[in-house]
Amino acid sequence: MSSAPLIFAHLGDLHITKAKEQNYIDLLSIIAQIETELNGQLDFVFLPGDNADNGLPEQYKLVATALKMLSIPVYIIAGDHDMEQGSLDNMYKMPQTQKLPLSVLHKGNRCLFIDVCGFGSGGPDFRLGMEQLEWLEKELIAAAANEETILLFMHVFPADLKSTEEQQSLNKMLEKYDVTLVDMGHTHYNEIANNGQTIFTATRSTGQIEEGPVGYSIITVHKSAVSWRFKQLAEPFPLIMLTWPTDYRLLNRKTQTIEEVYEASAVILGSRKVSSVLCKSGLSDWQNMTFEEKDGIWKAKVEVLEQPLTNLTIKATDVTGRPGIWSIQPATTNYILPKKFKDGSDADTIGIWAENGIMGTQLGPNRNGKPIS
Repeated sequence: MSSAPLIFAHLGDLHITKAKEQNYIDLLSIIAQIETELNGQLDFVFLPGDNADNGLPEQYKLVATALKMLSIPVYIIAGDHDMEQGSLDNMYKMPQTQKLPLSVLHKGNRCLFIDVCGFGSGGPDFRLGMEQLEWLEKELIAAAANEETILLFMHVFPADLKSTEEQQSLNKMLEKYDVTLVDMGHTHYNEIANNGQTIFTATRSTGQIEEGPVGYSIITVHKSAVSWRFKQLAEPFPLIMLTWPTDYRLLNRKTQTIEEVYEASAVILGSRKVSSVLCKSGLSDWQNMTFEEKDGIWKAKVEVLEQPLTNLTIKATDVTGRPGIWSIQPATTNYILPKKFKDGSDADTIGIWAENGIMGTQLGPNRNGKPIS
């Protein structure tokens, strides 16, 4: 099993209509940035559904044309807008689309891509269907037996499924097979929920934006620890992803707490060579991190100075002198996890994380935002 972290980019719901619209221009800019800055560093790019606003062939042609720029694997799932013509036939005509459900292994991570739209009648009639539920459980059983880290990709929170029975079945599977991450679209806003076992992440729409600037999310999974960052399109590189330890808001395993001296690790993303990477814990002095070629990560031994939460900051400088900096708050063994609902909804939200693009305003069509026409 690979010891290198899984790294992927999530491009929020595109809602593509016409080439002249700003969201298509933004999509082209995002893809160009990923291809030029992150090529060779990402394992894949994920599109979480609502790719074409009306599910029309000409809209998918625009999406497919943009995706031709990418040399990185792309995984595409369906959203309710993709079903607007009564089926997913038009979506499946895109050359980049693979038949769902889909199971792929990346660096010891079992990535399961499912369809919650094609089994319903369209619109918000989100369903899994018996055949797909059976497929999913077989995949989960095999992944658990092989000790793979399990990641699930779907358009909505499990609680948004139309059938209460399907909600309950899926939630039981998530718990029984120890699913690490459920990554989704649909919300139109950045959101993270953590039920103490599974992390639920949603990235704001690329096409119908109601809060903050355009961008995409970068997610890493390293030894079951999840790291999530919202990357504003205009934000410069290098971009730092702390892969270990995780921020306390993303703590989903008891083994992810730290004490005394621990080993911090990070990946530095961007096309330019890095000249130095430094880290510090709390008010301690900066110390050098060492690059490990085989895993592509920077490491350093760090002393815990605060309780029950500590601070960890990493600063990377590329050869042009441009710096990147990022801080998290890892949890020590004295940290007490809050009570969890574990119902497959956003009830276990981590709340506002403003410096990471999570505003807590939930401005989207499925919460308290303005209706989408």
